[in-house]
Amino acid sequence: MKPFTYERAGSPAEAAAAAARRPEAKFIAGGTNLLDLMKLQIETPAHLIDVNGLKLDTIEPTQEGGLRIGALVRNTDLAADERVRRDYGVLSRALLAGASGQLRNRATTAGNLLQRTRCPYFYDTNMACNKRRPGSGCSAIGGINRQHAVVGASEACIATHPSDMAVAMRVLDASIETVKPQGATRTISIAELHRLPGDTPNVETVLEAGELITAVTLPRPVGGSQQYRKVRDRASYAFALVSVAAIVQPDGSGRVALGGVAHKPWRLDAADAEMPRGAKAVAGKLFADAKPTEHNAFKLPLAERALASVLADARG
Repeated sequence: MKPFTYERAGSPAEAAAAAARRPEAKFIAGGTNLLDLMKLQIETPAHLIDVNGLKLDTIEPTQEGGLRIGALVRNTDLAADERVRRDYGVLSRALLAGASGQLRNRATTAGNLLQRTRCPYFYDTNMACNKRRPGSGCSAIGGINRQHAVVGASEACIATHPSDMAVAMRVLDASIETVKPQGATRTISIAELHRLPGDTPNVETVLEAGELITAVTLPRPVGGSQQYRKVRDRASYAFALVSVAAIVQPDGSGRVALGGVAHKPWRLDAADAEMPRGAKAVAGKLFADAKPTEHNAFKLPLAERALASVLADARG
């Protein structure tokens, strides 16, 4: 790990301003992803800004009837919150499907959204990776890419986003609240937060330099049967090959988002419209532009079967 300096921010605006002054700085909260990347010298920040003391660790009701989740709420606390379990069951299930109990005790809401890909070529500094070193190439294309994206990828990157929580947030239509270095705030829909790779896979979100996430807001509960199904190589402590977050209403309508198949949680309005027709119709829309590889083509039928199982459970 390379040497770095450290400071504790006194407020969200101070943290954002400090990051703007030091372009090589990174925010640190739970550190469950950043510290690993620093040890491997994939991330080499010269300065860390500790945001743990910013009092962003509460869950509060909103005037609209939803919930406002502070950026520093730990994954364990969010999954266990009575209101989340009752009204946003898909989120609680997704959180409990991720990582291990020890990591969930430290990992934060904002950090979970911003965690970086677990592509093995990204983690191996001897391999070419446009996400780690722009312009160097993508070793996953033409390599062993069983875990990689089947849709939404590009000629520069076929990595997937690793978060379970983000998939549930996507199906719930969450919003992200931030503060910029100048003190201005803004709200970003979860649909817009993560970028597809295009020619710049190293630019993973629409956040500006120094911009700090302060909260995630969930809209008023929509009811229905809420399900999260994660298919992985082992029963625990593994990232999804395919995951399905779904909200199914009594009339068969609903929403669905997939994880493990794209550079961001994958949801399409056209697929939601097909929910009453069943898993095959929904999968047909979700994967209309799919470009699987020899190694990961199995994800297409796997996702359809996982979705069919989720819909069957939701409909009793």
